[in-house]
Amino acid sequence: MRLIQAPRQEELGPCPYLTGRERKYESFFAGQVSADELAFFLNAGWRKFGHYYFRPVCPACERCIPLRVPTTDFVPSRSQRRVLRANRDLRTVFGPLKFSDKIFSIYRSHSRERFSDDPLLEDFLFNFYMPSCPVLQSEFYLGEELVGVGFLDRGSDSLSSVYFCFDPRFSARNLGTFSILQEIFRARDLGLKYYYLGYYVLGCSRVAYKDHFRPREWYQWQENRWGTKTGPPGSGSP
Repeated sequence: MRLIQAPRQEELGPCPYLTGRERKYESFFAGQVSADELAFFLNAGWRKFGHYYFRPVCPACERCIPLRVPTTDFVPSRSQRRVLRANRDLRTVFGPLKFSDKIFSIYRSHSRERFSDDPLLEDFLFNFYMPSCPVLQSEFYLGEELVGVGFLDRGSDSLSSVYFCFDPRFSARNLGTFSILQEIFRARDLGLKYYYLGYYVLGCSRVAYKDHFRPREWYQWQENRWGTKTGPPGSGSP
């Protein structure tokens, strides 16, 4: 690993998930992160975009809960099986990073529709096409038309979802759930033990879907370990 900026605690700022709360991150910038090193950071609750690695250290708040799915144990729920059937006409392709104008067009349309944001090409390339660790790209096609793209990090024992975007015209297909299912299956096919979903945030409906993939493990910040029994994030069910 090549450390670009040493770990530091950032200043308090507005929480992007919960209105009226403040967030604080511990972060560092790094490149040339190996698959083993990435697995170490993911296992300790870290997340990343590009060269930016971070984890929450918010005062008196532990609502950001890392989730991961043990790939060999995962079984799709009834509703998830319906999503698979509804999208059986889609073709999923995994491969190395490969930029195209079509991919950025999907990302921009998705950002405008979901977040009322108009992203810059430079920011998109910096966040997703200047990797600091082993990466993978997932692509979803209806016939020959690209309808969704995912970006994943690959650790020595896992795939980690970084971001997924889709053409808003196909919102009814539930492509977010479909992409997660396909990526879990891909991790299993690669012999990888875990699929990381990122942070579930207690009280934030936008990320509630992350707790729908079972069985799953959740990171306990106080004990610095992963829990597998009844408990958070949401309902307390196993």
